[in-house]
Amino acid sequence: MANPEHIKILKQGTEVWNKWRLANPTVRPDFTGANFTGVNFAGSNFTGVTFAEVDLSGANLSKTDLSGADLSWAHLNFAKLLGTNLNETNLENAVIHETVFTDVNLSNTKGLNKLRPLGPSIVDHRTLIQSENLPDKFLRDCGLPEPFIEYLPSLIGSLEPIQFYSCFISHSSKDEAFAHRLHADLQAKGIRCWYAPENLKIGDEIQPTIDKAIRVHEKLLLIFSENSITSSWVRKEAHEAMTTEKNKGKKDVLFPIRLDDSILNTAEQWCDDVKRERHIGDFRNWTDHDTYQKSLDRLLRDLKNEASEELGSPDSL
Repeated sequence: MANPEHIKILKQGTEVWNKWRLANPTVRPDFTGANFTGVNFAGSNFTGVTFAEVDLSGANLSKTDLSGADLSWAHLNFAKLLGTNLNETNLENAVIHETVFTDVNLSNTKGLNKLRPLGPSIVDHRTLIQSENLPDKFLRDCGLPEPFIEYLPSLIGSLEPIQFYSCFISHSSKDEAFAHRLHADLQAKGIRCWYAPENLKIGDEIQPTIDKAIRVHEKLLLIFSENSITSSWVRKEAHEAMTTEKNKGKKDVLFPIRLDDSILNTAEQWCDDVKRERHIGDFRNWTDHDTYQKSLDRLLRDLKNEASEELGSPDSL
């Protein structure tokens, strides 16, 4: 039976609940048999919690930590699990139907071959890629067609580990030709990258997007040229990236690239930090195939993820 004291604390909201969990790390909350239909639990710390026979139909469990939790015989139909930690979570005999499994790692989730499906559920490509050796029964329970299930192991097995950081290319609209070429070449090399649509005015109209890109994507490729060096958005974006490095401990967020000598010759004081602390990629002769390729190869080396090899500081290159 559910512990009434635990339910009372939980009803006070995620912030109060998470603080209570931190203050009581040895307590294992028990919500056995409770009804939490449609409740928003996003971001909650449910590590080791007992949710046995709990009705979580339509509940929002996005970004929750359910590691080691017991959800046996729970009802998860129409529940949303986006970015949820399901490590060592017990789902044995849980009911699923239109349950959303998005960007979750199910490699160590228990009971996937003993679910009780009432209908198909949703499982996205990120979940399939992250999760190893998913039981065929789970895939069938989610409604995946047999040919897809049959070929899935070979499809996943053919994917090489992600070797590069994701990045966002910020540029002046006047340098669109170069940005488009760089974007295409990076994509061809397996680097996930994005850049502003050419019909938007860089900096002014999409500044919130740029700010978000710095947070979401690991690298900001900032293209310096005579078209952009005096623009306020260049200064702001360089500052935002370097501030992110300092405040959040991110390593080398800003990767500057130059198409001419503008950044080296400018009297703008804010450029001093970039020149002093960064290796600036040299793409001045980008229209020449061989020269461009050498510069691209060097950039690729800089962008290699630490997961595949130790990433050196641009200053050391």
